[in-house]
Amino acid sequence: MFDRIATVYDKLNHILSFGMDFFWRTRLAGMVEKKKQLKILDLATGTGDLLIAILRKNPNITEAIGLDISENMLAICKKKIAAYNLSQKVKLIRSDADSSGLPDNTYDLITMGFGIRNTPDSPKTLSEIFRLLNKNGTALILEFSIPSNRLIKFLYILYLRIWVPFIGRFVSGDKKAYRYLNTSIEEFHNMKEFSSLMQKTGFKNITATPLAFGIACIYQGSKINS
Repeated sequence: MFDRIATVYDKLNHILSFGMDFFWRTRLAGMVEKKKQLKILDLATGTGDLLIAILRKNPNITEAIGLDISENMLAICKKKIAAYNLSQKVKLIRSDADSSGLPDNTYDLITMGFGIRNTPDSPKTLSEIFRLLNKNGTALILEFSIPSNRLIKFLYILYLRIWVPFIGRFVSGDKKAYRYLNTSIEEFHNMKEFSSLMQKTGFKNITATPLAFGIACIYQGSKINS
């Protein structure tokens, strides 16, 4: 599915979020530790927007890997990485987020933007993130959620069910992909549930920062207590 929509993926992200996706990624990039050199991994990196935002805001990152299962998304990501003169820092890998094959205890920071709800097994993906982090490592996960306010929730679900598939089909010509988008958001864990999953996985110091009245959320967790 993501191979099919790769060429319109960025455009539709910006349209469907009314441009808020730029702010959300910048907000996450601003949460990255600035005091030491970092080795990072961005899972479900897609076309690279989150990875690029993080690298541009954090020159202390010395090495980065972008991992995604979609060949077409990675091809676009590679071009964007080159355009921002970041190729020397970044290695791109085609693999599943929940079974990367990368070595244990390797990364200072692992990020994931709007990807974990698309994995077949989100607890397994969290376990993979935990495995890959070094003992002082941190995870930052940006994902959609459903607002708790009843009115905002009603309007948001209406938007997801009616306008998202319509606009997605109009721009991309792929009705199934953008029908999937609304169902994947509605069926995914709420903030409390996902924070609980992180805790069960072993993460410490867990925080959930709601964005845009809870339409999205940044989850943060570390491998050990601070």
